Amino acid sequence: MKAVLVGVALLALVGGASLKELNVSQPERDVLSGRVIYSTICIRCHGVEGKGDGQMKFTPPVADLTSPAVQGKLDARLFKSVHDGKPNTAMGAWRESLTDDEIWDTLAYVRTLAPEQAGGMGSGLR
Repeated sequence: MKAVLVGVALLALVGGASLKELNVSQPERDVLSGRVIYSTICIRCHGVEGKGDGQMKFTPPVADLTSPAVQGKLDARLFKSVHDGKPNTAMGAWRESLTDDEIWDTLAYVRTLAPEQAGGMGSGLR
């Protein structure tokens, strides 16, 4: 029975809409809430403008959130870095302190830190 259901699902997918046409609804993210969370938690290490120049210093250095290397990552990858932390760095896991929605809101704010010439909105702290 399970094989039949999988087969029907595959036929529906192949015969129906392509993956690009599938509409996966993402909830609206609250950039202002993300800014508050960033200003409360992230600013100590990542700094006011997200350049990794906060009061706390680490080896290896903290990520520059405005850099193309960070801004070019997929949202899901950034979410995983915040949620689970990054091994061998100062970036700890925030899954116990922040809800998934709070992490997504914070990432929406981090996206505003991209330099304007790179297509971002620039620092939201101005």
